[in-house]
Amino acid sequence: MIKINLPKKIENIKKVKTNQDIIENNLIIKKLFKKKVFNDDLLLEKSLSNYKKKDIRISKVPHIPDLTDLYIIHQLLYLNNRINVLEYGAGWSSIIILKALNDIKIKKKSSFYTRLKKPYNLTIVDDNKFFLKKSKKIILSSKYYRNNVDFHYSPCLVTKFNNRYATEYKSHPLVNPDFIFLDGPSQFNIKGRVNNFTVNDTEMMPMACDILKFEAFLTPGTIILSDGRTPNINFLKNNFQRNWKHIELEWNDNHILYLDENPLGIWNLEQLNFYKNKK
Repeated sequence: MIKINLPKKIENIKKVKTNQDIIENNLIIKKLFKKKVFNDDLLLEKSLSNYKKKDIRISKVPHIPDLTDLYIIHQLLYLNNRINVLEYGAGWSSIIILKALNDIKIKKKSSFYTRLKKPYNLTIVDDNKFFLKKSKKIILSSKYYRNNVDFHYSPCLVTKFNNRYATEYKSHPLVNPDFIFLDGPSQFNIKGRVNNFTVNDTEMMPMACDILKFEAFLTPGTIILSDGRTPNINFLKNNFQRNWKHIELEWNDNHILYLDENPLGIWNLEQLNFYKNKK
């Protein structure tokens, strides 16, 4: 049986109101950053004004960074030593993922398990060119992270999976991750219709099926983290064909899935041992 370590519950992270709050309002978050990375005051101001709208899902600027979300991403990666990340949807999370990968690399002294092409690497796929460009600009400005990330743009389309409506990226990056962060695509950027159906509507919700298509290739120990998206998680659970365990972090509306199966062979066993080794 595979076990994973969960982030400790925290309740004292304050809501972000200003750019200064992002860095200074909580000691835990301050420890994760050595310099300011959230330094675009204009975007922050626009994002704050968007929160006055009735439906904050519809936004043309990045959302305010959620410090608790960032904390959970960092800790789930760091505590479980996952070093090959696939992220659906670029954003503040991209920066914290790269920070976590760098922290693990230091902890592990740059070691990694066999049959891993790009250790300590983040692959980002996004259907929004603006958000992808913004994240790329911030990430590439850092000498610590710019060599450990791949950016992949692809539009998203309405499709069917097991005869049920869903969405898919038209072009998917070639990667077999040990950690997947599901935070995209936005339902309001989906193209096309199938039988006149679309999720690009305020009454609908995200329903990505991409992970289901390469589930057979994922290795035991793979972790999936979602930011909300409960219907999409239920869709994945109902269509997965392997033994996934589900944990809901109700205190922050996060879902965790991890693949709990016997090792596929000696190389996967080495991979699982790497995850458990805290040195």
